[in-house]
Amino acid sequence: MLKDPIAAITEFIFLETPISNADIILIPGGSHPQLMERAAELYHCGLAPVILPSGGANAHLPGLTEWAYLKQVGVSLGIPEGAFLKEDEARHTFENAELSWKAIRRAALEVRAAILVCKAFHARRVHMAYSAAFPEHVLFMVSPVHDERNIRRDNWFTSELGIRKVMDEVEKIGRYFDPHQIVKEAKAT
Repeated sequence: MLKDPIAAITEFIFLETPISNADIILIPGGSHPQLMERAAELYHCGLAPVILPSGGANAHLPGLTEWAYLKQVGVSLGIPEGAFLKEDEARHTFENAELSWKAIRRAALEVRAAILVCKAFHARRVHMAYSAAFPEHVLFMVSPVHDERNIRRDNWFTSELGIRKVMDEVEKIGRYFDPHQIVKEAKAT
């Protein structure tokens, strides 16, 4: 029997996992302070000693990269400058993942577990991108946030914006990943 399509899309896109201690908190870019607010909360709870926001230029942040903006927010929330790694060139989610891994290697940081802090409707694509770019042994936990648009698993299908954002994610996943990567992801979750 076919599953309700809204329920199937919701289950796939809105990934959230239990959170426990990790080696690093990863933020795949953005211009929304809620991302760093959640990362700061996790950091201050002692769940990870390092935060790596990722992201280059963003039209919504004139004169700042996403990395610089998110770092500013983090410092204003009491995170010490030394807790940040830097990646300020990524232009999209897959580059966030690839260039974050390069930054981690440059810092000679051993990562076995990482917390991904991302927008709720971006969670599946973020998880898939980071899983593809990082070594297979790295465990990813997903801590989604809601920005001012408040697009959540229980309401995305009730507004034109929510439908557009979620269906854009479905389309981007189709473009980002070949069928073999999707099968690998499905087996891992």
